[in-house]
Amino acid sequence: MIDPDASDAERKMQFLFQLRQRGVTNTRVLNAMEAIDRGPFVTGVFSQRAYDDTPLPIACGQTISQPSVVGLMTQALDVQPKNKVLEVGTGSGYQAAILAKLARRVYTVDRHRSLVRAARDIFEDMGLHTITAITGDGSFGLPEQAPFDRIIVTAAAEDPPGPLLAQLAIGGIMVLPVGQSDHVQSLIKVTRREDGFDYDEILPVRFVPLVEGLGKD
Repeated sequence: MIDPDASDAERKMQFLFQLRQRGVTNTRVLNAMEAIDRGPFVTGVFSQRAYDDTPLPIACGQTISQPSVVGLMTQALDVQPKNKVLEVGTGSGYQAAILAKLARRVYTVDRHRSLVRAARDIFEDMGLHTITAITGDGSFGLPEQAPFDRIIVTAAAEDPPGPLLAQLAIGGIMVLPVGQSDHVQSLIKVTRREDGFDYDEILPVRFVPLVEGLGKD
């Protein structure tokens, strides 16, 4: 746990050290995570734990992923500066903000309108104008903006959703958790080839389930 009484510079150094310890070694990813303060994305009673490497509850029964998992997912996604990225599951907006430091354009979709509104406000405050945040059913992707060079899903499905596979560009990469329960999930990397898809397992994870339809908020 990072000392909440440490200076901002000390906390940032400890935060980055935690990430490296857990396998986040890509320089561009580390620079992006250094540039995006996790603090504004964690509110209320958990704000003092914003720099700990742990998932934390947010509104609508969702969570903000632990920073090392965000880093490892981003690292596996291998985002390039000219890429157009789709994120399914905006949540707090933290992952999308990091992606905005790496990609040309980021589209992020969430079924909870209140989460999208809150994330938009943070993006505006941070001057992140290359993110488009949309309320919608992310399991169907955003066909009107497809194809995407990269797709990241921050909720677990039993299998990679067909609409998302279809919206991935040739040579594109999708990173997502898959699993049939809350307890047995694997983070996988899907690469689209001319003749099909390659699948690589990255690490075991636990994410909230991918739910179809819109939230009630």
